[in-house]
Amino acid sequence: MRSLGARGLILTAHQPVYLPWLGLFHKIALADQFISFDQVQYVPKDWINRNKVLGSNGPTWLTVPCIKVGRFESTISQTKIDSTSNWATKHWKTLRLCYGKAPFFKRYADFFEDTYGRQWELLSDLNMHMLKWFLAELSIKVPVKSAGEYRFVGEKSALVLDMCKQLGAELYIFGALGRDYADQAAFADAGIKIMFQDYIHPTYAQTQRGFVSHLAIVDLLFNCGPSSFDILMTGNINPESLRRG
Repeated sequence: MRSLGARGLILTAHQPVYLPWLGLFHKIALADQFISFDQVQYVPKDWINRNKVLGSNGPTWLTVPCIKVGRFESTISQTKIDSTSNWATKHWKTLRLCYGKAPFFKRYADFFEDTYGRQWELLSDLNMHMLKWFLAELSIKVPVKSAGEYRFVGEKSALVLDMCKQLGAELYIFGALGRDYADQAAFADAGIKIMFQDYIHPTYAQTQRGFVSHLAIVDLLFNCGPSSFDILMTGNINPESLRRG
C-alpha cells in the first residue's frame, strides 16, 4: 500500500456490538475516525446483542434480549431491549463469577456495576456507552460518531463508499470479511485506498487453564489491566507503520 498523505483521513466503521472482541479495537486504533453503523438492519443471533466470556466450564454467552419486530422493520438504532427480563442482573452476576478472582477485576468492577444497574431502552445506547468506556480505558483516542448523524446512502459496499466520499477518506479499513462484498474497483475509481484487516489474535494469561481466543474485551481487561492495549496490538500492524505504507 502506498503511504498516505500528511492529511489523509483513515476511516473505519462497524455495527455497534455488545462487549466487542479484541479485533474491533485494533481496527479502531488504526483509524482517525470510527463510524458506528447503527442505521443498518438489526440482525438477531449476531454479535450486536451478544458475546462470549470465559467461565470455569468454558465460553459462556451473554445475550441482551431484544424486542422482536417485523423481520425488515428494525434498524440497530431502533432496536429496544426487552426490559421484562432481568438480563442485566444475570450478566453482572456472570462477570463476577467468571472474573471475580482475575487480577484486575476490582479495577473495573465499578463501571460494570453502574452500567448494569441502569435502565437501558435502546441496545445501541448500551453498546455505545460501553464502547466509549472501553476505548478510554485502552487509551484509544479516536473520535466515534453514529451513522445517524449523516445521510449515507446505498447498501453494503456502496454504503461504505458513499460514507468515505462524504467524509473525505483517503483510506478505508475493512474487516477480513470485507473481501466478500467490497467492490474494490469502485473504490479505485473513486481514488480511495482500502485495506483488509487480518487480525492476529494474541495469547495472554487467563484465569482458566489453557487459552481461549475470540472472547469479549472484558476477558483481556480483567486479566491484564493496563497492559491490555499493548497485548491486543501484539503481532499486528500499528498506526505508525500504516501511515508509512
